[in-house]
Amino acid sequence: MNAVGIDVSKGKSTIAVMRPFGEVVASPYDVGHTESELKELARFLKSLPGETRVLMEYTGHYYEPIARYLHEAGIFVSVVNAILAHDYSGNSLRKVKTDKIDAVKLANMAIDRWLGLKEYVPEDEIRQTLKICNRQYNQYNKLKTMLKNNLIALLDQTFPNVNKLFNSPARKSDGHEKWVDFALKFWHCECVCGISERQFKDKYERWCKRNGYHYSADKAEDVYVEACGNVGLLPMCESTKVLITQAIIQLQAIEETLAAVKCEMQKLASALPEYDTVMALYGVGEVLGPQLIAEIGDVSRFKSKKSLIAFAGIDSPADQSGQVDNKSKAITKRGSASLRKTLFQVMTVILQNSPEDEPVYTYLDKKRSEGKPYRVYMMAAANKFLRIYYARAKLALVNT
Repeated sequence: MNAVGIDVSKGKSTIAVMRPFGEVVASPYDVGHTESELKELARFLKSLPGETRVLMEYTGHYYEPIARYLHEAGIFVSVVNAILAHDYSGNSLRKVKTDKIDAVKLANMAIDRWLGLKEYVPEDEIRQTLKICNRQYNQYNKLKTMLKNNLIALLDQTFPNVNKLFNSPARKSDGHEKWVDFALKFWHCECVCGISERQFKDKYERWCKRNGYHYSADKAEDVYVEACGNVGLLPMCESTKVLITQAIIQLQAIEETLAAVKCEMQKLASALPEYDTVMALYGVGEVLGPQLIAEIGDVSRFKSKKSLIAFAGIDSPADQSGQVDNKSKAITKRGSASLRKTLFQVMTVILQNSPEDEPVYTYLDKKRSEGKPYRVYMMAAANKFLRIYYARAKLALVNT
């Protein structure tokens, strides 16, 4: 048996090949993630006598090229959580970390856990792309929040409370919000109160038609009254206009990007067999549905619903030693933080709507009535939701 430990980093990996009883087949050496070097590595590993198994750890997306290449070359590859690799002592008390030592450590770990290694199976292209889209969507969403807060802070000095004048939802086609588009045209309260009410109504009506928004005379009157009651701290000058305009242009660009990514996520998710089943779950919408599918992936890779719950990091394992039995129900959080965030958002939707006879809400309400803290009953409901998700999504996969 040949145990291959691969310590992966950006652009290169460190390889070590060991056999039982400390026999060194290949001392640690570096391999670049290029076609020629990976081809040579695969040739070398396939030339070794006996069975060969490769072990590496999850390192973002850096492990994907080498893991996929070796898998397609017909070599057994196993990828483990970095926590498992970190906690494996390798029978040493010294805490030394180099790429070479880590490669040997992974090789020894492969020998010790030879029979329990789970073979790596690459995700299909749709699921992989969907997951990347979701991570990008979350990054853009954070940037949108930052830019929106910055714009509101600026407008508070030129047109206070303009962000509260309209409650229209974001437009699906480009993600634009009405109050943002309005502020691009009427960036200072004097742009409104500096003219007569009749003139403003005419201007506002033409603006609504040009930008595809519904015009209301009553709303125009409310906006005019609000503007006349405000005092801008910053002067109505070209410099102030440039600051406001540039802040809005940046925010609109992010809104358009989010709308495009959201549309692409819908397109990718709808091509998967469990899409209709997931979208039928209560609390799941156009954004949260694809996000759940992206973060969970193919449910058939989990051997049970408990495995999926552990993957999300919302399980509460036993904690007992001798006569001490810790009754704490704190979740482990040793799982996907992105999935936990999405689950929490779904639970928030369910809690806000409080649907009668919906099993997840009924369970949530039961835990809340028992006096459980907010986060405890929310995560308990998320646990219940994942069990339902696992059963229905797996059935959908079986039926395809």
